[in-house]
Amino acid sequence: MKLYYSPASPFVRKVMTVARECGVDSRIEQVPLAVMPTQPNTELARDNPLMKLPTLVADDGTTLYESSLICQYLDTLHSGRRLVPESGAGRWRTLKLEALADGVCDAGLLMRYELVVRTEQQRSTPWMDGQRAKVVNGLDALERDPAPLAGELDLGQIALACAIGWLEFRNVAGDLRSSRPKLFAWYERALKRPSLAETAPKG
Repeated sequence: MKLYYSPASPFVRKVMTVARECGVDSRIEQVPLAVMPTQPNTELARDNPLMKLPTLVADDGTTLYESSLICQYLDTLHSGRRLVPESGAGRWRTLKLEALADGVCDAGLLMRYELVVRTEQQRSTPWMDGQRAKVVNGLDALERDPAPLAGELDLGQIALACAIGWLEFRNVAGDLRSSRPKLFAWYERALKRPSLAETAPKG
C-alpha cells in the first residue's frame, strides 16, 4: 500500500495511528507531498481528484481518500478487535465521536488557513470566531459528557486525540486545557499509547 501524507496532518496521523493499532503500518509506503488549498497538486490529482491528504493506494490499485474511509478499510485488514464495531449502538457511538472530532479538526484547519494563506487585510475576524466556536463547542460537549471516552481505544477516540494534538501543535484556538480537566486527563492517558506517541505531528 502507498499513502500520500504530510507529517503535520492530523488526518494522516489518524490513519497512521490506526495502521499501528491494526498491525499493518509496515505494509504502508509513505510518500510525502506538500498540499495547499491555493496550489493544486497535479501529482496527487491522478489518484485523488480532491487533491487532499491522506490518500491511500491499496495493493490492488484501489484508491481511497478521506481519513475515515481509509481507517475503516485498514480496520478490515486484521483479525483483532475492531476499532469500529461492526454493528449496534457501539458502532454509531464510535462514528459519532469520530465525526465530532473531525469537525473540530476541520474548524481548526480553516482557522489555520485563514492565518497562513490570507494576508492580514484579507482575514475575517467573524470567520475566525465562527470556526473557533465549533472547536470550543465540540470540546465542551465532551467535557460535559465524557462517556464516549470510556472503554477500549476506538476510531472515535483516535480521531479526537489527533484533533487535540494538532490544535495544540498549531495553537490556533488558544488555551484548550484550563476549563476541561476531564477531557485532558483522558487525553494525557491516551498519549501514552505507543501508536499515538509514535505519530506526534511534525513540521
